[in-house]
Amino acid sequence: MTSPDGPLRQRPEGMTDETVQALGKLSEALETVEYARGQLYEFHRRSGTADRLVQEARDLFTQAGHPELAKRLERELIGRNVLPGKWTFQIVEEYEEQYWSVFRQLEQDVRETLEAPRHLLEAEMKFAEQQDSADED
Repeated sequence: MTSPDGPLRQRPEGMTDETVQALGKLSEALETVEYARGQLYEFHRRSGTADRLVQEARDLFTQAGHPELAKRLERELIGRNVLPGKWTFQIVEEYEEQYWSVFRQLEQDVRETLEAPRHLLEAEMKFAEQQDSADED
């Protein structure tokens, strides 16, 4: 059977509803981790933007005749670590290396062990909902 986006993802022979539900929950957890990773990138970008804006403020304070304020911004804030010894890119890298990549690999390993396609639960939901819609027509 096929759907408009290609072959319908098939449940492996003998796979239970409970296993499909567990795969769906693991997929949902991975999507949550992907979202968290995106938020880390947003944190990284916003922190970098703030640092650049502080640099612009420093320059404006200097031009406005407030060199002592400009020097304080330079000394205490510009280029400052956001955590001890770390800039935001290092936080992102550590998250990816220590958690995100392990999570992605484990999710893939589980699917491969069970010989299950990606997003099996969602594919079955799509098929069921489209069948219900077709039956109503």
